[in-house]
Amino acid sequence: MMGAIVLAADDPAALATFYGVMLDGKPQQGLSSTHWRVPWPPGGWLEIYAPSSNRPQLRQQGRLALCLQAATAAGGDCLGILQCWLEMAVQQGATVLTPPQQESFGVEAWLLDPEGNRLLLLVQT
Repeated sequence: MMGAIVLAADDPAALATFYGVMLDGKPQQGLSSTHWRVPWPPGGWLEIYAPSSNRPQLRQQGRLALCLQAATAAGGDCLGILQCWLEMAVQQGATVLTPPQQESFGVEAWLLDPEGNRLLLLVQT
């Protein structure tokens, strides 16, 4: 058995490029020209596809979000790591929803990816 996360996109190739940069993985074309996939750590895939015209997927914001995490050694520069990661995301087309905030478990920032999906960047202590 294998797991995957499925994400609908207006431009699957472009969104796969964004997540390829964010996950430091190489996007691969999937089963068709409108299906792309990016390796999802620690296993499985982030599957990105254009919805069928017979079953369109409306853009909507809910409580579900992708979360990309990094960990630091004790005393590491969590905020510095997150700032670099955040700048990279914005350069790739993300929009910051909430700037970095210190929490008891680390530092986090909430974004929208280039297609408006919620994304949490988290650097744990």
